[in-house]
Amino acid sequence: MEKKTSWKVILCLHILLFVYSLESVCSKMAAAQEMFSFKFFLFYGLVLFLLFFYALAWQRILKYMPLTIAYANKGITIIWGIIWGAILFHETITLKTIIGGVIILAGIFMVVTNNEH
Repeated sequence: MEKKTSWKVILCLHILLFVYSLESVCSKMAAAQEMFSFKFFLFYGLVLFLLFFYALAWQRILKYMPLTIAYANKGITIIWGIIWGAILFHETITLKTIIGGVIILAGIFMVVTNNEH
């Protein structure tokens, strides 16, 4: 029987996934810059740094929780993408987007609570 994942580990996972979501922001910012400009390299460098940090921290998180729970929670990065798109890039949040986000959150909840038994 698997042991229950602590709320502290779940919190660390979500902080890590929040940081990981910033990679997409930096990627979009790099794409908006002139190719090979200083800002392009700055944002692209941030993408690489965030991916490197994420890869190392992800391996540490997996020591403390089942892969199924960790991977199911990665869907939260889509929610962060919606939020970043609206706040930073003035993208429109539609009813379909909200419904999709609710479905993602419900799926995460179901996987996490189902694996705690």
